[in-house]
Amino acid sequence: MKSFPPVYLNTLKILKFLKVVILIFLTFTPDLLLAKKISTPKNFVDVTTIIPSIVLDIRYYTAHNFVGEKIDGYNAPKCLLTNQAAQALAKVQELLLRQSQSLKVYDCYRPQRAVNHFIRWSKDANDTKTKKEFYPTLDKKMLFKDGYLATRSSHSRGSTLDLTIVPIPTPPQADYTPGQTLFECYLPVDQRFKDNSIDMGTGFDCLHDLSHFNHPKLDAVVRQNRQLLKTLMEKYGFENYDKEWWHYSFKNEPYPNTYFDFVIE
Repeated sequence: MKSFPPVYLNTLKILKFLKVVILIFLTFTPDLLLAKKISTPKNFVDVTTIIPSIVLDIRYYTAHNFVGEKIDGYNAPKCLLTNQAAQALAKVQELLLRQSQSLKVYDCYRPQRAVNHFIRWSKDANDTKTKKEFYPTLDKKMLFKDGYLATRSSHSRGSTLDLTIVPIPTPPQADYTPGQTLFECYLPVDQRFKDNSIDMGTGFDCLHDLSHFNHPKLDAVVRQNRQLLKTLMEKYGFENYDKEWWHYSFKNEPYPNTYFDFVIE
């Protein structure tokens, strides 16, 4: 029987070990493989095809966001969601339309590359051009620690969205021009950036305590408006993130462990 030198045998053992590790990885982490798919998965839909009346204000396609520039992966101002989440959202919209109101969406599916853009931005201490509006009382390096940003976002799973309510007929949305005078997002509705939303107490993506759903200093109108959105969203299977009145996730999401990275286009 042919014998092999110890070095050769050790190499075989290492290769067998690596094979086992790879098999385990493929078995238990399929989500990481799915996340790298280039094309839009079949289960994702453009929400406007299911809810034609919904209002879109996709902020990360524009410069009007806390980074101050268009975000990586947003090649079109679209709201993409899993079909399950979109169908549930259509039921919310149906109830609102009956009372001359509509949903307005700020963000839906978010590619992982967009989250990576946020991470890079957070590490640049000198870039504070949007601080006065979006995080006026916080140091940007604390935004992840304080729970306003995350290295993995539920948006990347395709069943989370940021939204509000607008009246019908819907007032014009104010234009934003980079470099314009900024106002703190927590100021009263007639003093902060003019959003055509009903008054929710702060602007969208206001990284401030007043954005917490149950902040004790909310006035009655704001509390009522937030509760209306929450009640309707919960009725059809969504749940709110308590630090952001605008943030809702579909509880029975089809991809609870998958963080996609395909481009919105």
